[in-house]
Amino acid sequence: MAQGKIIGYDINSKVCQISVFDENTGEPETVETGRDNYQTPMVVNYYKEEWTYGKNAIRMDSVKGSTLVENIFEKALKHERVLIENEEYDAVWILAEFIQQTLKDFGEIEQIVFTVPEMSEDIRYLLKGMGQKLGVSKEKIYVQDYKESFCHYMFNQPKELWQYEAALFYCDRNVIRAYMLRELKTGTKGKECFVTVEEVADAEMEELEQVYPVLSIDRARAADEHFRRFIQSIFNKKSVSSVFLTGDGFENNWYPNSLRVLCNGRRAFMGNNLYSKGACYTALDKAENIMDGLVYLDDSKLTDQISMKMRVAGEETLFPLVTWGAHWYESDKEWEVLLENNEDIELYIDSLSTGKRRTETVSLKGLPERFNYALRLRISTMFLNDKMCKITFEDVGFGEFFPPTGFSVEKVIELGGSNGQFNSLS
Repeated sequence: MAQGKIIGYDINSKVCQISVFDENTGEPETVETGRDNYQTPMVVNYYKEEWTYGKNAIRMDSVKGSTLVENIFEKALKHERVLIENEEYDAVWILAEFIQQTLKDFGEIEQIVFTVPEMSEDIRYLLKGMGQKLGVSKEKIYVQDYKESFCHYMFNQPKELWQYEAALFYCDRNVIRAYMLRELKTGTKGKECFVTVEEVADAEMEELEQVYPVLSIDRARAADEHFRRFIQSIFNKKSVSSVFLTGDGFENNWYPNSLRVLCNGRRAFMGNNLYSKGACYTALDKAENIMDGLVYLDDSKLTDQISMKMRVAGEETLFPLVTWGAHWYESDKEWEVLLENNEDIELYIDSLSTGKRRTETVSLKGLPERFNYALRLRISTMFLNDKMCKITFEDVGFGEFFPPTGFSVEKVIELGGSNGQFNSLS
């Protein structure tokens, strides 16, 4: 695997940040855009038929006749047209050019994961398209929110940092939020460890309104006291292994007393590049098809799994056709298998929300009798919506010896879906 092919790309309304998997260190490395600076402003500039982006675009803004375009991410999401020198430009095209320029030095991209503050279908569709414009196949492009990136970042840290709960505080000039990474207790027996990241600070937001949007020296002490109380209310009766602080609101040392509370019996870190690194870890796992037993869940993820018995590498196992922790719209897949016989196939549907398993049978009546491993089936999954998965079993023949017979059977499996199921997990 060559350096530069596995990429985590953090993008929001203000800046972007890129982390790249480094084969030499075996870790994601965040790309510097200047001395001790890793962020690129989300702006472009047009001057005399030439485009510049990021910091160069801001510098060009002082040149008479140049045009600075800000908020390009939001404009692209809204499919706006941008008027520059009496000519209209599609904001989606502008964003694509921006992303392409930031990635031009990395060569061929094997896998890319975009991470954003909050997910939506529009964002996923837009960034999937951006990746394809880079020449990356759609199955090698993934989009996740900051909570999932934080989770994947923590998966790749020493276990003692998330042995209990891990806290993430985000602060900018307008808002402060607190999140907790915790392990879910499910009724399912297995090797998987199910975790989630929850926002836990909504009830405390009003208390902190007087601290923001701007912190001045004379208000720093009061702000520190409010933040200290905020932390204590969140940590009340919780075992917290580590704390991570993100956002430009933490850049000034206005919270010394709060920091002492944060560091009391636990480790605290500044983590302004953890989202891009977390996205890069996700990209690496997907590129190498790593299944490490850790499953991230939120309200958008499937809490059901569909498996069938298979012999893999000589050992019989339950092979997942649909995996819990996946998005239903990312779960259309295809495999080819060799059958030992033409007996009916049993599908096992396991539910995290109920802790129960049910079995569905697929009849193979009509398949010809052949010697062992001469029956080859194509198995494909296609989601009709977040609760309905159609599984197709199709005879594809066996080379020159046995042509396809035209046999095909479909089975529609009803699942618990994603919305409404996650909250039932404790």
